[in-house]
Amino acid sequence: MDSSSIAFILPCSGLVFLMTPALAFFYGGLERRKNVISTMMMAVVSLSIATIMWFAVGYSLSFSGDGSLIGGWDHLFFANVSDSVSTRDLAIPDSLFALFQMMFSIITVGILTGSVVGRMRFNPLLIFIVFWLLLVYYSFAHMVWDEGLLAQWGTIDFAGGDVVHITSGVSGLVLALVIGKRRDFDRLEYRPHNVPFVLLGAGPLWFGWFGFNAGSALAADALAVHAMVTTHLSAAAAMFSWILLEYRENGKPSLVGASTGLVAGLVAITPGAGFVSIWGALLIGLMVSPVCFYAIAIVKHKLGYDDALDAFGCHGIGGIFGGIVTGIFTTPDLALDKANICLIYGSPRLLLVTLMAIVFTVAWSALVSFGIIKVIGHFMTLRVSDREEAIGLDNSEHGETAYLTFMGLDS
Repeated sequence: MDSSSIAFILPCSGLVFLMTPALAFFYGGLERRKNVISTMMMAVVSLSIATIMWFAVGYSLSFSGDGSLIGGWDHLFFANVSDSVSTRDLAIPDSLFALFQMMFSIITVGILTGSVVGRMRFNPLLIFIVFWLLLVYYSFAHMVWDEGLLAQWGTIDFAGGDVVHITSGVSGLVLALVIGKRRDFDRLEYRPHNVPFVLLGAGPLWFGWFGFNAGSALAADALAVHAMVTTHLSAAAAMFSWILLEYRENGKPSLVGASTGLVAGLVAITPGAGFVSIWGALLIGLMVSPVCFYAIAIVKHKLGYDDALDAFGCHGIGGIFGGIVTGIFTTPDLALDKANICLIYGSPRLLLVTLMAIVFTVAWSALVSFGIIKVIGHFMTLRVSDREEAIGLDNSEHGETAYLTFMGLDS
């Protein structure tokens, strides 16, 4: 065991934990004031559910056994998970590795809830989360990070492009399509109710992402330093390019746009943070903002789907883009497999494998999420009533209001 690496990954785990409450503020600020508590509750409930499930079965299904699609039962309830020894040849003990990975499952669930705020009942969402973790998240954690099917293909994902962002973004979109549009989706312009909340969430998300990406080196070493540098540079570049886009399209920049841009940059660099060069990270950040900006501003409205807080537009699209550019910009000296050369170094193999993995991830996440929510919908009502939606889910679902002077029925 390496004491310096243990001392590094412990706070990294805390930083990733911080991202979920930060996401709640980010989402809460974007939503209308009659739904802010409901929105934040949807984002943070995974702190409880995902933690308990990870302890009971999640870690075992993700990181034990040798199955191609899912792990085994060796570590149920953290059985045989040592506080002082690593069975994975890491510089940190198994229990710390398990703790760090737990935080990823928590934030992933929080991300997907952003697509259905303002109209989905809380109880069916809880049930969906349980089965989604079992059938989607744990499978991809195993397939990508524990030598499962996608790792066997040769795909690389440093900190969760496939496992976190594509799965959550695509699943959120499927939920939004099944639940349906908000009652006044085509009639009213939705405006964030509290822009300072958006920045209050985006700032700690940026801070927490240093633990998310640099910590994925799983040691206090040069790779962690490189991942932290690429993470920060990509976020800053994406924030800058989003501001330029808003000048071009709207004539003035917005704080919401700047905050969304930095998150898009963080999403895009996640799969390649430890694999791409510094210049590659700069280009990734500059390029991802136009991709996500036009997906949200144009494609979403052309196709008419109601991804309420753009979980798919930012995380799904950003994750797909990040995976593709990882296949293009990965440098040979940072690649896990030195023979797995990327496109700019003369071989299309890594890009082709990455595209196959992305298609597989999108299809699995979409089909399984659709099946889970349709089965749940067979037994219980998924959506609040029209009157409850008009009044707001804070009151109808939780019996609380965020603001004492607010009586509901706002636009």
